Amino acid sequence: MADPIVTVEDVRRAAVVLEPVIRRLPLAGAQWLERLVGGEVRLVTENLQRAGSFKIRGAYNRIAGLSEDERAQGVVAASAGNHAQGVAVAAQLLGVPATVFMPDGATIPKVQATRGYGADVRFHGKSVDEALAAAEDFARSTGAVLIHPFDNADIVAGQGTVGLELVDAMPEVRTVVVPAGGGGLLAGVAVAVKAHDPSIRVIGVQAEQVAAYPPSLAAGTPTALPWMPTMADGIAVGRPGDIPFAIVQELVDEVRTVTEDEVSRAVLLLLERAKLVVEPAGAAAAAEVLARPGGVEPPVAVVLSGGNVDSLVLLRIIRHGLAVAGRYLTIVVRMPDRPGSLARLLSDVQSLHANVVDIEHLREDAALGVDEVDIVVHVEARGADHCRTLLEELVRRGYTLREL
Repeated sequence: MADPIVTVEDVRRAAVVLEPVIRRLPLAGAQWLERLVGGEVRLVTENLQRAGSFKIRGAYNRIAGLSEDERAQGVVAASAGNHAQGVAVAAQLLGVPATVFMPDGATIPKVQATRGYGADVRFHGKSVDEALAAAEDFARSTGAVLIHPFDNADIVAGQGTVGLELVDAMPEVRTVVVPAGGGGLLAGVAVAVKAHDPSIRVIGVQAEQVAAYPPSLAAGTPTALPWMPTMADGIAVGRPGDIPFAIVQELVDEVRTVTEDEVSRAVLLLLERAKLVVEPAGAAAAAEVLARPGGVEPPVAVVLSGGNVDSLVLLRIIRHGLAVAGRYLTIVVRMPDRPGSLARLLSDVQSLHANVVDIEHLREDAALGVDEVDIVVHVEARGADHCRTLLEELVRRGYTLREL
C-alpha cells in the first residue's frame, strides 16, 4: 500500500503554522436543523474566517513553506474569489508579491477585496479552470510559484485544520458534511476526521450543475466536465484535483449533489435562522442537510465554507429562496385596461392575506388586445399552501392568470 499523500501529522504541522494567523471559531447551534434531523447539529462557521472563507488556511500554509528564493519570485493563483483573497492575505502577511487570475464574471466585492489585500488582479476566461490555465502560463513564463487552489499537499493539509478544530470541539460527531469543488477542503477534513475516528461519516456536497466528483469516482479517475453556470461559483470546478481526488476516493464516504433551488433556500434560512451571511458555495452542505435530513446521522457538523457574496447577488438569491419556499410569488393577470381594474385586483389580493411587494404594467405583448393590460404582481405569502390557495381563489373570482 502506498504511503498517504497527506497525513494527519501534516495537518497538525499546518495547525502550528496557522496558529497565529487564523481565527479559532466556535461552532454555532442550529435548532432549526436539529428539528429536521432529530439530533444535534452544529455549524462550522468558516464564513466568518479571516478573508471570509477557509481558503487562507491552505494558502498561508503553502506560501509559508516556500524558500526565500521562491518567495522572491512571487506567487500566482487562480480563483473565483475566495482562494484569491486567501492567497492575497497570506502573501501580504508574508511579504510576498502576488498575482491572481480571476474569471471575467468574478463578483465585484471579491475582486475589490483581493486588490485591497495587495494582489495584482488579472482577468481571464469564463471559469476557474480557464483562469487556472492562464495562471499556469504566467508561472512558467515568470518563475512565480503557482499556489493551486486545491491540488497541492500543503494546501490540503492547511484546509484539513478545519477538521482538527471540528473534532476537538465536537469529538462525539458522527457525520461531517462538507462543500466540495476541487476537493481540497473535503480531502483535508476527511484526513483529520478519519484519524480521530474512522467510523465518522464524511459526506461531500457539490452543486448539481458542476458536480465532477460523482462521475470521477464512478470512473476511478478525475474526469473533466464542461463548465456550467451556477450561483455556487466558489465550487464551480470542472475537474477534481489529482491529490484531493486520491484522498476523497479513499476516505470520503459519499459525495452528493444539490440543486440551485436547494442552495438558495439554504442561503435564505442561514440568514434568517442562524443570522449568518453565507455564499451559495459555502451553503452547499447546509442545503444537503435541509433537503435530505434523514440522510445524516446525528450528531452532525455542517461546514459553512465561505461568506463572500455580492450584495446584489445575495438579494437575487434571497428572492429566489423565498420563491422556492413558497413565500414569494409572482402573479401575471390579464385584465381590461380601464380605471378601477388595478384597485380591484389589489383589494382582492389583500383580502387573501398576501402582501404586495411590487407591481408592473405590461402593454407591449402583441397578444394583448388594445384594451387589455398584463399586471404583474409580486407578493409575499405564508408558504406553498397559501400560494396555491391565493391562485385558486383569484381564478374563482374571475381573473385570467398567465405565465405563472
